[in-house]
Amino acid sequence: MKEDKKVIWITGGSSGIGKAIAYNFAKINCKVYISGRRNSELERTIKEFAKEKLKIKAIPCNVASEVNVSQVVKTIISEEGKIDCLVNNAGVTVFKSVLDTSNREAREIIDINLLGSIYCSRNVLPYMIEKKNGLIINISSYAARKIYPKSAVYSASKAGLIAFADCLREEVREYGIKVVNILPGPTETPMWDKEIRKVASDRMMKPDDIAHIVVSVFLQPNSLVSEEIVVRPITGDLNV
Repeated sequence: MKEDKKVIWITGGSSGIGKAIAYNFAKINCKVYISGRRNSELERTIKEFAKEKLKIKAIPCNVASEVNVSQVVKTIISEEGKIDCLVNNAGVTVFKSVLDTSNREAREIIDINLLGSIYCSRNVLPYMIEKKNGLIINISSYAARKIYPKSAVYSASKAGLIAFADCLREEVREYGIKVVNILPGPTETPMWDKEIRKVASDRMMKPDDIAHIVVSVFLQPNSLVSEEIVVRPITGDLNV
């Protein structure tokens, strides 16, 4: 009998937290699909994983595009017949004051971090509802809870994602679908400037730390849902 492997879709899966999540899901023998805006980065990730005999699939996608998102979901469904878990991880930011953040930058942050997650969730939901099972994990941020200067639009996008997910969770409980928000504190990813990472990496969490939490949520019993998980460096806030 053919093994029924779990199918995972991770947005922003070619670097940082998303890449680590993809790696950890591949290690437990899931069928992993990653998406991202840059095809070259997706191809590089596939080659890196192949060196460890880990097979994943990559599909270019800008989650801010409703058309792109719909095409990705249709592709995965046509190949696998289902999506067991969506990880809304794609995210961008600029570290600028409100006055210095341009309208274009603000729109990009909201479009990718918030609307992109909404588009992805809405597109996978019909298939999860049909199966009466599914998991949507949103990688939000502790910045949605705590005030950090020069992160206003980013914080707004992540707080909006939490509000959206909290409402969605109540709407889909009856279908056995879980919606989980994970709020990481400072994590060493390309989102941070190289100079900051150079001086503060020892006070940041690592992408693999967050990935282990995501996989542990996935492996929890169907009878419970960890609605929100806040995870921060043991040293506390990063002041740089």
